[in-house]
Amino acid sequence: MTQPLLNGIAPVSHLGVIRALGEDAAPFLHGQLTNDFALLDLQHARLAAFCTAKGRMLASFIGFKRSKDEILLLCDRSLLAPTLKRLSMFVLRAKCKLSDATADFTLLGLAGDSAVQALGAGAAPWTKSDDGAASLIALYPAAGQPRALRVAPVGAPLPEGPALSEADWLWSEVASGIATLSAPVVDAFVPQMLNYESVEGVNFKKGCYPGQEVVARSQFRGTLKRRAYIAHAQQPLAAGMEVFTPEDLEQATGTVVQAAPAPGGGWDAIVSMQISSAEQRLLAHAALGEGQRADAAQAVALQLQPLPYALREDI
Repeated sequence: MTQPLLNGIAPVSHLGVIRALGEDAAPFLHGQLTNDFALLDLQHARLAAFCTAKGRMLASFIGFKRSKDEILLLCDRSLLAPTLKRLSMFVLRAKCKLSDATADFTLLGLAGDSAVQALGAGAAPWTKSDDGAASLIALYPAAGQPRALRVAPVGAPLPEGPALSEADWLWSEVASGIATLSAPVVDAFVPQMLNYESVEGVNFKKGCYPGQEVVARSQFRGTLKRRAYIAHAQQPLAAGMEVFTPEDLEQATGTVVQAAPAPGGGWDAIVSMQISSAEQRLLAHAALGEGQRADAAQAVALQLQPLPYALREDI
């Protein structure tokens, strides 16, 4: 997988913003998401999932506090409206108002020197700092380069720096190995199938939330059968494509979660695969379209790549 020098500032248009406002914003989200929002401070962000009662992910978020009673949740725009509607069903008497605040904020991705200038060298993932009205969140690196997300009110001064294309930023999201859920793969994974427990997206010490029992059972009873891996292909890939091994083109062994054109040619993707298939490094195949039957003529060959972070065995 060719790795370009990621450096500069890119527009981020694939994410939307849900605002949770009110004195109960943190405890409400704490009871709905996989991570700890009750102890969230102004110096950190959270990666988190919103799950069904069966532990399947309906959305993923980067969440952080702008103030004591205001939390912003960043999610894929394709999921914002249904997620906002479903979360709002559970607010009940909590002093928390949920709204679509996408139009109120400008989102930028910072990579390389631009990220270092914004956050300082060595900022740990999910740490947060403020630059005036802007919030800066340290992300997991990609291609060996630090990355950050900048969220600022519309009209706030923009940072100076070299331009980075949005296409390169989207590729960096894939190369980081941190999957963002989108509409084609809703209700398909428990968080560990996307390695969320290894990148601080699940807190196993917090209280109840929808799907908690299933998520905990997957972690502690050895029932997890899939993990997320990075793969490269010469032909286009897209979220929702099913993955097969050459030995069995009838039974899918995985799903493409997120994909982007690779700067050096071809496509890179985060793929959730059966652990046995990935560990054996079998050549896998992705169907060309949702609902199509995979066969030798339609298949796209995938080459698995190493993950940029370690999978945690002990939590």
